[in-house]
Amino acid sequence: MPERILQVATAMSGQANDKITEIKAVTRATRTLALNALIEAARAGEVGRGFGVVANEVKEISQRVTVITEELESMFLKLASDLEETAQMARGDRFSDLARYAVELMDRNLFERSCDVRWWATDAAVVDVCVNPHDEAIAQRACNRLGVILDSYTVYLDLWVADKSGNVIANGRPDSYRLKGQNISDQAWFHEALRCRDGGHYAVADVEQNPMLNNAATPTYATAVRKGGDVNGEVIGVMGVFFDWESQAPMIVKSLNFSPEERERTRVMLIDANNRVLAASDDKGILSEKFTLRVNDPARGAYLLDDGALVAYALTPGYETYEGLGWRGVIVQAPRSENVATA
Repeated sequence: MPERILQVATAMSGQANDKITEIKAVTRATRTLALNALIEAARAGEVGRGFGVVANEVKEISQRVTVITEELESMFLKLASDLEETAQMARGDRFSDLARYAVELMDRNLFERSCDVRWWATDAAVVDVCVNPHDEAIAQRACNRLGVILDSYTVYLDLWVADKSGNVIANGRPDSYRLKGQNISDQAWFHEALRCRDGGHYAVADVEQNPMLNNAATPTYATAVRKGGDVNGEVIGVMGVFFDWESQAPMIVKSLNFSPEERERTRVMLIDANNRVLAASDDKGILSEKFTLRVNDPARGAYLLDDGALVAYALTPGYETYEGLGWRGVIVQAPRSENVATA
């Protein structure tokens, strides 16, 4: 609707300008005729005096029409400008809402991941393997249990369990990722998980390519495994879960309801707190592009680029206990091409 208002405002402004130009042309012609009539009346002398009076009246009317035309032109320009500004504000608000919807939808999804890891860290098989990391039978049961979880929760690449030294002692997809015995103590999220003060807390790492998962992009959620699965039990290991970002994120940025014509000229993105592109509806620049964003209001906003493209953004509001990582939803929509706008 805002874009339709913009089209109407542009069309109205164009038609008004055309008609005003025609009026100006007629007025100029009238003034010229009046001037010629005055010259001829002067040449005719006494006989042309009455005709000269009429010519003067025509000239004055022409001048009045000129003033009225200029006032109309100014009025139409202001009306068109006000209408365009109102439409742009409405369009910006709509797109900021859509940008917020996209990032909030993703954070609702990731909130569930933070719940999953805290829940699964209390699973008996996970706790047992942390207590008995060298017992092959217990380790196999833990791998089997994690595999069963993965069969139902298909949004994950893998689930890992490590001892307090960072040695992986079980994972859910050992056939795909041979990780047992590998050390992850160099990972910041591992140490943050060890420091979780109780079972209600967790650590999170932003989206990165993970070499141990065939360089797949993933955000990581982790928490401490505690003795007896108790909320305040002794820390005996760490559990990490790895969200399948490359499969799940595109569904979010490609899910917004645009017409086919709008979709062709619209790019929807999720960017991190440093403006790095995490996901994009055109599948370009993932984890490599930094998007230049002009932020006036940190929470949300919209503005136009020099080429007429609209940029709208919104900061994640978080979801329930998940505060988010400072991500933003961003939408960039190029202006309609002339042939589309006038179709």
